[in-house]
Amino acid sequence: MIRFFVVFLVLLAVLFGLELTPPAQEWFVVPWTDTLARISAALVTWFDPSVTAYGKVLRSSTSTFAVSIEAGCNGVEATLVLLAAMLAFPAPWSRKALGLAVGIAAVQGLNIVRVISLFYLGQWNREVFEWAHLYVWQALIMLDVLIVWLLWVRTLPRGRDEPPVPPGAAAAAA
Repeated sequence: MIRFFVVFLVLLAVLFGLELTPPAQEWFVVPWTDTLARISAALVTWFDPSVTAYGKVLRSSTSTFAVSIEAGCNGVEATLVLLAAMLAFPAPWSRKALGLAVGIAAVQGLNIVRVISLFYLGQWNREVFEWAHLYVWQALIMLDVLIVWLLWVRTLPRGRDEPPVPPGAAAAAA
């Protein structure tokens, strides 16, 4: 467990450090954020055709309200935490690849819901928008990362030297 924790922290530091470099910003973070805005706008236009995306900005032409998806709100950092946790955990590479594919989709799916909900909250009430943006959604996105990682860990095969645990044995031992 200590090995996992140390590798996780080192990977996290390296990934966050790389994310801040100009090439990573230019080739990964900015396109990722712009794509998030375009996907959010595309989903919203099913119900509200006045919404457009320009770069990282999601804007309504009827209310003149807009949100700019900034660092920390684009899901990149949450995805890096998930990436570091899955790479640091001892598991077969095929399981890591599958877990990352499903996990990144889950984190980004929830992040799209976040952006859209904040877009509409901001048009309705700025105070509620700020509270939901700073407290509710920050916690929910990181909780999503934790839940995805825990579910992934539960799907991993047990070690060869451990006998399988029969159903209900954990309850009986308690």
